[in-house]
Parts: sequence; C-alpha cells; structure tokens
Amino acid sequence: MSQSLKFKVSEARQRDVGKKIARLSERAMAKLGVQFGDYIEVSGPNATTVMQAFPASDDIDDDEIRIDGYVRKNIGVGIGDEVIVRKVNVAPANKVVLAPTQPIRFDYSFIEYVKDQLIDKPITKGDIIPIPVYTGIIELVVVSTQPSNYVHITPDTNVEIKEEPVKEGSISYPRVTWEDIGDLEEAKQKIREIAEWPMRHPELFQRLGIEPPKGILLYGPPGVGKTLLARALANEIGAYFITINGPEIMSKFYGESEQRLREIFQEAEKNAPAIIFIDEIDAIAPKREEVTGEVEKRVVAQLLTLMDGIKGRGKVIVIGATNRPDDIDPALRRPGRFDREIEIRPPDTKGRKEILQVHTRNMPLGEDVDLDKLAEMTYGYTGADLAALAKEAAISALRRFIQEKKLNLEQQTIPADILKELKVTMQDFLDAMKSIQPSLLREVYVEVPKVRWSDIGGLDDVKQQLREAAEWPLRFPELFTKSGITPPKGILLFGPPGTGKTMLAKAVATESGANFIAVRGPEVLSKWVGESEKAIREIFRKARQAAPTVIFFDEIDAIAPMRGLAHDSGVTERIVNQLLAEMDGIVPLNKVVVIAATNRPDILDPALLRPGRFDRLIYVPPPDKKARLEILKVHTKNVPLAEDVTLEEIAEKTEGYTGADLEALVREATINAMRQAYRDCDQQARSSCQGKDNSEECYLKYMRECMNNKAQVKVTKSDFMKALEIVRPSITQADIQRYERMAKELKRSIA
Repeated sequence: MSQSLKFKVSEARQRDVGKKIARLSERAMAKLGVQFGDYIEVSGPNATTVMQAFPASDDIDDDEIRIDGYVRKNIGVGIGDEVIVRKVNVAPANKVVLAPTQPIRFDYSFIEYVKDQLIDKPITKGDIIPIPVYTGIIELVVVSTQPSNYVHITPDTNVEIKEEPVKEGSISYPRVTWEDIGDLEEAKQKIREIAEWPMRHPELFQRLGIEPPKGILLYGPPGVGKTLLARALANEIGAYFITINGPEIMSKFYGESEQRLREIFQEAEKNAPAIIFIDEIDAIAPKREEVTGEVEKRVVAQLLTLMDGIKGRGKVIVIGATNRPDDIDPALRRPGRFDREIEIRPPDTKGRKEILQVHTRNMPLGEDVDLDKLAEMTYGYTGADLAALAKEAAISALRRFIQEKKLNLEQQTIPADILKELKVTMQDFLDAMKSIQPSLLREVYVEVPKVRWSDIGGLDDVKQQLREAAEWPLRFPELFTKSGITPPKGILLFGPPGTGKTMLAKAVATESGANFIAVRGPEVLSKWVGESEKAIREIFRKARQAAPTVIFFDEIDAIAPMRGLAHDSGVTERIVNQLLAEMDGIVPLNKVVVIAATNRPDILDPALLRPGRFDRLIYVPPPDKKARLEILKVHTKNVPLAEDVTLEEIAEKTEGYTGADLEALVREATINAMRQAYRDCDQQARSSCQGKDNSEECYLKYMRECMNNKAQVKVTKSDFMKALEIVRPSITQADIQRYERMAKELKRSIA
C-alpha cells in the first residue's frame, strides 16, 4: 500500500474550483510518490474522495494541500483541518450515473457536453460536480460509478444523467465558499480567528481561560462583500445561520420588536453552533440620543441585553454589517458585544483581478480577454459592480451571437456544438463598462470626454508639470515610495479665460486612467447651514474610497475666496476651512490628486496656496506663436483646407488669441465656406427649377443634392480673413500683463 501523509487544508485558487484538482508542494508530491496529474485519495472525517495532484505555482508549505469548497464539503473538513492523502490507482469508468440537484431540461447534446467537461477527471460516488453553463453552473451529483468506486471519465465511458433531481435533504452542498470571495484575505483571516476557532475548538479558549469573542462588526461601502463573508463563514464551519434584515423586525405594536429579537437569539442557542447575521444593523440600533421614536431605543436596549447574555462558550456569534458605522449606538461597539470591527475596503487592482476570476471562472472567455487590464481599468468598482460587469459582458456576447444569426432562442434546446462557439470577448467587457458605473462614485461620477495630451496644442511646459504632479503619482506610486517623498496633493491652474485649464484637467484624468470627480464651484453651495461643508466632505470621502481619483474644482474662486472679505452668511469661510482640513488634515489623501482652475487667483484664500495643499501653482499663459500654430493644427486636422491656406500665417496674425478663440476662428472660417457653397447652390437651384411645376419641391431636391455634393467644401484663405474680422481676441495686452504680475506676486516659483 502506498504511503499516507497528513496535510493541513488551505483555500484553493480560483482557476481550480470545481475541477477536482489538489495543489501540493513539489517536495510533498515527491514524498507521496506522485507526479503531475497522478490520482490521489483525500480522506476526511466524513468521507473520502479522489483528486488529481498538481504542483502549486505559489509558495505553499510542505504540509499544506489546496482543495476547493466542493471537496471540503464532501469530505467534511474546513480550512485548517487535517486530511490524510495517499496515491491511488483509478480505473477508467465503464458507466457513470449523474443526477442534477435542481430540475433541468436537457437532451443528448447536453450529456455529450457534460462528458466533454469531465474527460480525465477523477470522480467517486457522492461527489458534487459543478458544470459551467455560460454564466452559471449546474451541479450534478455522482449517483453510481462502474467498475469501482474510484474512476476517471474517458471517451468510451457511458455517461447517464437522470431526469429526476436528487432530494435536497439527501445532499448537502456548499452555497458560498471561501473561494467564492475574491480578495479580502485579511478580513477572511480575522473572521476565522474570531468565529471559526471558538466554534471548532472551544477547548482552546477553556485552556487559556478566556471568553471567546461574541460579535463582529463588518463595515464598508455597499457591495464590497460583507454579507458574502458572513454566508461563507456559516457554510465553511457548518453553523446554523440566521439572517436578520434590520427593518423587518420592527413592529408598530408595543414590545413585539423586542420579542422577535428574543426569539431569534433563543433559536440560535437551541441550534448552536450558530451565527446571527444582522444586515444593515444601523436601521435597528441607531444612536439612542439622536432618535425620537421609543421603539428604536427599546430595540437597542434589548439587543445590548441579549448580546451580554449569550450563553455557551463561542457557540453563538453575532455578525453585524453596515455601511454607516458612525450611526450605530456606541454601547454596541464596546468589547464584550462587538469585540472586533473589521473594515471591508473596496478592492485594489490585485483584488479586482481575483474577483473577476471568481465571476468568470465558469464563463467561456475569448483569447483576447485580459483580466489584468480589466482590473486596472475598473477603478472604484466594488465586488458587486464587478459581478454586474461580468453578467453584462455575457449578455452583450449573447446579444451579438443572436444578431449574427448563430443562435435561435425559439429552439427547445440549444445544441452543444453551438454552446461551444459562444465566447465572451474583451470588446464585450468594454461595452459592458459603458453601462456599469462604479457604485462608489455613482452620485458624483462624471463621464469625461476622452481628451489626450495630443488634443491640446502647445503648453508643453504646463503639460510636463501636470504629468509630474498628477500622472506620475497615480501611475508609478513605487517611484515616490522608493524616493522617500510624498507626491504633490494639489495643483492650481490659473490664467486668462479660454487658455485650456479645464481641458488640461480632463487630459490628466484620461491619461492617468483615474476616476474623475468634477466639482463646478457654485454647485456645492446650499441655503441650508452645514450642507455646503457636508458636500465637500462627501466628495473627498468618495474620492478616498475610489482612489486613485482626480478631483477637479472648476472656478474654485466661487467657493474658496479670501476669508474675511466675503459679505455672506459665512458659508464660504466654512467651505474654505473644510477644504483646508480635507487637503492637509488628520485623514491622509492617498492616491487622490486635487486640481483646481481659476482666472482670479488674487482672491483665493492664502492658506490654500501653501505647500501641502496646492503644492504646484501653474500659470497657463495665452499661447505664443508656436503654441497657436499647434492649436490650429489640432482644430483643423479634420477640416478640408484649400492650398492657399498657410497656418503659420494665421498663427502670426492671431496675437492675443486664446485656445478657445482659435477654435472659434476655425469654426467661423468653416461656416463662411459653407455659406458660400449654400449661395452657389441656391443660385443654381433657382435657375434650374424656374418655370417648372412643383418648383418648391424641385428646389428642395436640388439643394439637398447640391449641398451633399459639396459636403467636403474647401476652406480658403479669404474665409479665414473674414473670420478674423468677426472673431476678435478675448484678452488684451493689459490683461496678459496683469496675469503675469499676479504670477510674480505669488510667493513661489510658477511654471
């Protein structure tokens, strides 16, 4: 008989879920005498199953084995438990009978599809096998195997699927496992320490002479996975799980809400080990001094009493979830009630990739799908957003498949060969991103037109300054970490109107790939006391959650003028104070860049202009001749110009014109050319249709044809000369001198 070894169970990687793959270190495989793809028997306290052994691609201890939630549930083990592993011989299967866990319709092609999915997979009686079907899975239970208990599927195996599903009570299969939660490794580890250890091994805490924790408070933005964590915990440790959705226990009758709470805790104690999960706990346990209703106060008092009186060492644990932790009564947040508070943060790039792997592991992905690139593009997306993105991409692929006439939904069953052709491509994901916006920024999200640096003519020094101050910290954060310096927090763009300040901010957001929150100065002002400051706080809070983020304040002089000068109710002074606190206060700004634009830097509060707030003050000057030529090239790249047009000559004649003026000049010159074409067509139409019946109809038809033929009308030098007479420069030499003087008066060097 081959050698048996004990291994500690670890969580499987996403790519291995449902595939009967066990990952071991190469040294452990050598001890067992198994090679890549050999079959092994894994024994737990409840049952034994057979798997394929593969080496782990990451660091794994020699005494660890990675197996997924399906296998763990089958053999009755959890994360950290021990299993016995040995090498076995697995016979090719002659016949395998499977049964679904839910009623399904299928034909012969589905049986062939299932067989194709299971080729070379080892199975044993009682196994639950997930079969990927487009965006979801169908779970099949192995009812019988021939010629032995351990077999593997071959092309010659006779696979039979029963129509009648197995009874739900006869099979216990996992709903949510640790592998169904991408990222959140730290939170998972903390929850295991608090909940899993006391429930599995209460003797450890008796030996230490301490009471195990009674409660965990999970807090974080909506959609980050708080409820999913609680469900996975209950499933993994086999605990009785009771969910309380906050508002549903509230009653208008005196004493009934408290009675419902008591009944829930009694039920949990009878069925221990149990987990009581209270979702949206802020709805039933608000701060007592802030609520007017007596019901809420009594419910909070009852909850405090029940949590203090939980009997049974570590057998009943209360988990609360909320996205408003500061609204919960403080008495609940002390040790002995909610002993641990775990913040569930929105996922970073690595976390988003893991979540995408969870939601696409059963999805037929095209070869061009790059999950790393998608993870980088989905800043601000929570786990729920990414799940919605995957579903939307799948529906987009299905829509495309139907439009290409490859699929007929009127068929009763879809042939397996058609199912195999159905793939979700990278373009489907990009299309899905247009309709799925990050929920963290939904209230303040602004769809920014895609503006590249190449779309902005001239301003090379300004663009370089912005790259260094805004793009580098967001794209290359390691560069600043290794250099031992903190990147700039804020950039103030100032200069005459029309020089491209807003356009520069849009280009920063596009080029850095960051989320973009645009705040138009006056819109944060409110007639209610405190609401304006709250709006600023919310903007910065959401920016921190969805980092990396660019916050752009347009016309900042409207909300942050010099304190002491404004003759209002003091609202602008309070806004300035709030801005100062947010930009350089107690709570740090990580991966958040603030860009502001103004043409009145002289009235801004001086405290905003010091290093640590607006570190860089960048003067955006009117374009010189070279810059004007670049701007003209940008705005005329799609305009058909006549041979007599020389852009250098027009750049020479437009001294004092801003970028906005030059755009208006090109537009006016093009309209001049169109006006001349219209006159020519009008003259020809009138002479051609003169004296004819239905002359009005003839005229309209002729005009339509003539104007369409002249759609590519050429813009000539004379058109530009006429436009120069109409479009005048918006700033004078005196304005330029005034702005240059302002730039010198500000105490620091300015680009």
